[in-house]
Amino acid sequence: MDGFTSGKGATDGAPEELKTGTTTVGIVADDGVVLATDRRASLGGRFVSNKSADKIIEVHPEAAITISGGVGDGQTFADQLRAQSSLYETRRGEDMSMEALASAAANAIRGMRVVPLLGGVDSEGPRLFELDPLGGKMEDTYGSTGSGMQMAYGVLEGGYEDDLTMDEAEEVALDAIEAASARDTASGNGAMVARITEEGIDTEEIDAEEI
Repeated sequence: MDGFTSGKGATDGAPEELKTGTTTVGIVADDGVVLATDRRASLGGRFVSNKSADKIIEVHPEAAITISGGVGDGQTFADQLRAQSSLYETRRGEDMSMEALASAAANAIRGMRVVPLLGGVDSEGPRLFELDPLGGKMEDTYGSTGSGMQMAYGVLEGGYEDDLTMDEAEEVALDAIEAASARDTASGNGAMVARITEEGIDTEEIDAEEI
């Protein structure tokens, strides 16, 4: 099984590929959403198969997802979202809202071995959704998935405040990735950050030494 794998909502009875894996983080800021992930891909949570994995995928000009779980399912999920967004806008002649995109994502994800965060910006402002393989969606101001999520949430709960600037949100997100990478063997090898605003999506790769 090749995958980032995920710890989101994992239980003793969960499939092995959903028990361990990666760390992804999302934070709503004043002018947009910051997504951040580590860059390590593992096999079964024990063998590092890739040290420069891209776990943030653009699904709309102003929206992206993070991937924790099976790589193939994550890529298929992203392709489906891009296709549905394009079809929606072709038929209706208007941009797809984050609410509509989140609903489409919740329907598309059912049965897939992937646990993403969906972040983006629309006319209502920046928004972040947590999704699960059963088709559930929940909007929040910050979130994390993957096997390092417990360490990440400790940082997020201590560092998040209302009306963070994009720079402040990025700093908190990277602190969360660093904390998870220090304790979770399936997370590490630097980070990837995406800053999503109404002007588009900017991504940056950050070496482990820089975090």
